[in-house]
Amino acid sequence: MATILRKIAEQVLSRTTFSNVAMDRARDAVVDTIGCMIAGSGDESVAALTRAFDREIAGGGKARLITGGSASPSFAALINATAAHALDFDDNFHPARAHASAVLVPALLAVLTSGKVTSGRRFLEAYLAGLEAQAAVGFGVNPSHYNRGWHATATVGSIGAAAGVARLLGADEESLTVAMSLATSFACGPKGQFGTSAKPLHAGIAARNAVDAARMALAGMSGRADILERPQGFLDLFGGDDAKGWDDLTFEKEHIIESRGVVTKRHPCCASTHRAIDALLDLKQEHGLLAGDIARIEAKVGISAVRNLAYPDPADEMQARFSMQYCLATAFLKGSLSLSDFTRQEIGRPEIREFMPRIDMRSYSADEEKGVERLPHVVTVMMRDGRILNKSRLHAKGSLEAPMSVHEREVKFIDCLRWGSRTASGASFLQLRKLADVENLSGDDLFWSLIADR
Repeated sequence: MATILRKIAEQVLSRTTFSNVAMDRARDAVVDTIGCMIAGSGDESVAALTRAFDREIAGGGKARLITGGSASPSFAALINATAAHALDFDDNFHPARAHASAVLVPALLAVLTSGKVTSGRRFLEAYLAGLEAQAAVGFGVNPSHYNRGWHATATVGSIGAAAGVARLLGADEESLTVAMSLATSFACGPKGQFGTSAKPLHAGIAARNAVDAARMALAGMSGRADILERPQGFLDLFGGDDAKGWDDLTFEKEHIIESRGVVTKRHPCCASTHRAIDALLDLKQEHGLLAGDIARIEAKVGISAVRNLAYPDPADEMQARFSMQYCLATAFLKGSLSLSDFTRQEIGRPEIREFMPRIDMRSYSADEEKGVERLPHVVTVMMRDGRILNKSRLHAKGSLEAPMSVHEREVKFIDCLRWGSRTASGASFLQLRKLADVENLSGDDLFWSLIADR
C-alpha cells in the first residue's frame, strides 16, 4: 500500500494540465504575495534577520533578496518569506490552515537563482503543486493540529512547499517524497509566539526548510516515506486529539485552488479578526451607525480565534494585529484598516483607546464546534437606545465566496508598494499579472527588476 507522502507525490507530479481558472488564481496569489513581500521588506523582523546573518548575506549568493542584494537560496527563502508574512497581510489557505503563499512563493523564488531559467507557467504550476500538497497534508491533521496550538504555516506549510520546490527543480516521485519527508523533520512553530516577530519568522523558517529539504532530497538524503502516518510520526505527535488521518483522502479532478481558493486579505492583521471586521463594517453601512450611539459590541468567534487574539490591550503594532478590540475599534472609527494603522503612533490614538473597552470577544463552545469545519463569526451591537443589531459572516472579503475585484487587488498592491518605499504605480501590477506568459523567467531578469524597483 502506498504511503501518504507517495500518494501526494504521485498526485502533484501526475497533474500536468491546469485550467485557466487555476492558473489565474495562482497568478493572483503570487502577485499578492510579492506585494506583501515588498511591504514587509522594511519590517524590524526582516532587519533583525539581516543583522543576524550579515556576514552570510555579505558573502552574496545567486538568490535575490527583497531587501536588495543576494544570498544563498536558503537565506533568501528565510528573509523573503519573513518579509511576506511580517505585516500579516498575506493570504490564508483554509485546507491547510496556513499562510500558504507566504511560504510557497518566496521558496520558489529562492531556487529561481541567477542563471537558472524557467517559464512563468512552470513557476505557477510548481506553486499549484505545493498548494495541493499543503491541502493534502492538512487534510489528515486539521483543524485538530491547528487548534492544539501548532502554527500550520510552519508545519503543514513547510511540508507542502517542499513538494512545490522539488517539482520546480525537476524531482522525480522518489525525490519529491523524500523532500516532504525531510521537511516533516524540520516542522515546528507554536502559536504561542503570535504577537511577536517570531510569528512571521515561522513563515521564513518554513520556506527555508522547504528549499533545504528539496535540495537535500535531490542530493541523495533519505527519509521515511511513511513519516506522516507511522507511529511517532507527524499525525501521532502533531495531530492533536481529533485528527482524522488520511484514510479518506482523495484528489478531485478540479484543483483545490478552484474548489476552495486562497483568501486574499483585505485587512493587514490576523485573519481571526477579518470576518468580525467585515460584519461590523456591514452593520455600520447598513444602519448608519455612529460611535456615540453604541453601548457595547460583542464578537463571537471560534475557539482558536480567541486563542490567537491574545492582546485586548496591545502595547505595540505587532500585538495590535492580534487584538480584536483594536482592530474592530479602528475599523469602525476609520471605516477601513490599512498598513498605516499598525504603527506605534497610531495604536495609541485616544479615540481608539476610548472605544476599545466597549468591545468584548467570546468563543463558541467545544460542543458547538465539534464536527463542524467552519462556523460563522457573529457581531452583535448593543445600541444606547436599546436596539440590538446582529451580523453573521461565514466568509471574509477576499475569499472565493466574497472575492476581491482586480481593482481592489491593484489598490492593495499599490498600498504595499508605498509602504515598502517603492515607486507606486500600477505598471508593476499589470506586468506581474502577465506572469504566465513569460517564457524566460530567471533570478536576474525583468521580473526581479519590477519587484526591486525603488
